[in-house]
Amino acid sequence: MSSLNLDDFTDLIERPDGGVRRDAEARRERQVVPPGSLGRLDELGEWLAAAQAAVPVRAIERPRVVLFAGDHGVAGLGVSARPAGSADDLVRAVLEGASPVSVLARRLGVPLRVVDMALDCAPESLPDEVVRHRVRRGSGRIDIEDALTLEEAEAAFRAGVAVADEEADSGTDLVVLGDVSVGGTTAAAVLVAALCGTDASVVTGRGGRAIDDLAWMRKCAAVRDALRRARPVLGDQLQLLATVGGADLAAITGFLLQSAVRKTPVVLDGVVSAACALVGQRVAFRAPDWWLAGQSSGEPAQAKAFDRMALEPLLSHGVTVGEGAGGLLALPLVQAAAALAAELPLAPSAPSDSEALEAPDATEALDALEASEAE
Repeated sequence: MSSLNLDDFTDLIERPDGGVRRDAEARRERQVVPPGSLGRLDELGEWLAAAQAAVPVRAIERPRVVLFAGDHGVAGLGVSARPAGSADDLVRAVLEGASPVSVLARRLGVPLRVVDMALDCAPESLPDEVVRHRVRRGSGRIDIEDALTLEEAEAAFRAGVAVADEEADSGTDLVVLGDVSVGGTTAAAVLVAALCGTDASVVTGRGGRAIDDLAWMRKCAAVRDALRRARPVLGDQLQLLATVGGADLAAITGFLLQSAVRKTPVVLDGVVSAACALVGQRVAFRAPDWWLAGQSSGEPAQAKAFDRMALEPLLSHGVTVGEGAGGLLALPLVQAAAALAAELPLAPSAPSDSEALEAPDATEALDALEASEAE
C-alpha cells in the first residue's frame, strides 16, 4: 500500500490567474498593433501573464531542458529500432553535446539536465548528478509483468517531485520537458490507449527512429497485451504507472504535477511526456493549464493525448528524435510572445470619461456658431 496520496494534488494545484489574464487581454487591446494580428502569439503572451501573475509579462530568462532517462524491458521484443538497454548511449551523446537537443540547447543558451531513473547500465559509468535519483536498473517487460513495484513507482514519482522543486527553487521560469529512453514510446502508447479507451493499433506509432512493418506489428501486439494488464488498475494512477509505465514515466508524471503546484510553466515534447501529462490530468484536472504542447511529432498516441487535454501544439515539424528537441524548438516562439506582449508600445489613450463630460457638446457649439452669424 502506497503512502502517497495523489488526490492532494487536486487541492494544491490552482489555475493560472484568470484576473491577470483579463488584464493582459485589456493591455493587448491598447497596443499599437491590432489585437489578433499576431495570431497565436497573442494567446501565448496572455497565458504567460496569467502563469506569472504579472502584467506586463516578464521575459523568459531562465529556461531549462529537463530530460528523464530509462530503459524499458519491452524493448527486448524488438519494438524499437534501437537495441534494448542502450538508452545510456543516448544519454552520453546528450552529455557530450553530440545529440540534436544538445546542439539546440547550446545554440539557444539553455542549460540542460539529464535525470537517470532506470537506465540499464552501471551507475558509476555516468556522472553522479545524473544517477543520484535512479530507482532501478531498467523497467520490467510490461506485456507480461509490472514495470515497477508499487514502492519503486512511488520512489520514482517522488524523485520527479523533488526535481521539480529543485528547478523552481533555483529560479527556473520555464521547463522544456523530454525523455531519453528505449522502449518508452511503447509504454506511452499503452498509457494513452488505457486512459482514452482506444485499441492498440490506434495509438501505436513507429518511434523516434522509424521501425519497419514487422517491428510495428510486434509493437502493436506488445501494446495490446500490456493494455489488458492496464485496464484493471485504471482507477489508481500510481498503480497504473507501476503496471505499464516505468520509472522514467512515473518521475515525469510527478515532475509535471509538482511543477503545476509550484506554478512553473512546462513545454511538453514528445509522446512520452504527453502520455505522462494525460496521467497527470487524471490526477488533477487543473494541471494541464500549466503546460504547453511544444510540437506535433506525428506519433498517434501523442495526438490522442493532446486532443484529450485540449492542448494545441505550437509547431508541427514532425520532429521524432525525442530528447526534448522538438519542444525546445518552440521555446523561441514562447520567448517572442513574451517580448511582444511586454514591449510593444501602447496606442495614445482615448479621452477619459471625465474629459468627455468637460468637452463642449457639438449641438451646443453649432447653436452658438449660428447665433453669432445672425448677429
